[in-house]
Amino acid sequence: MPTAAKLVAAVLFAALSLFVADLYQQGITDGTITTYLVPGSAAVGLICGWRVMGRLVGKGMGDAIGSGIRTALTIVFFALLLFSIYEMVVTSTKGLYDGPMEAVLAIFDIMLKYGRGLISPEIIGSILVGGGLAGMATEWADRRWP
Repeated sequence: MPTAAKLVAAVLFAALSLFVADLYQQGITDGTITTYLVPGSAAVGLICGWRVMGRLVGKGMGDAIGSGIRTALTIVFFALLLFSIYEMVVTSTKGLYDGPMEAVLAIFDIMLKYGRGLISPEIIGSILVGGGLAGMATEWADRRWP
């Protein structure tokens, strides 16, 4: 059921995803495919904000911070998975995999490659602090507009 808290969570986590994706995009130089990085991350943030954080409100500000960080990390996981699958499909259309199992296993290697790009103080701090603040704002919205 739509609530104001779910809407606020969706918008805030989409914005956080946009910000983190832009930071990530600025830091990569190895020719990684970034065509759909920012809009794809925003879509994942929108969905996870609505479905994950939107369900976790109403437990207090302390839990809201933890739930916000949980939601932000969920966004990171699913964004990595989405873009790894995308890159695997692009690579597989070039015929560079010997079989379907090799292509599926390549998804996890690609996730690790992309994940290494996330290891910087700016990105990690943005994910944790932004997730906590978005969680608090979502909890506030739930109290303000029940």
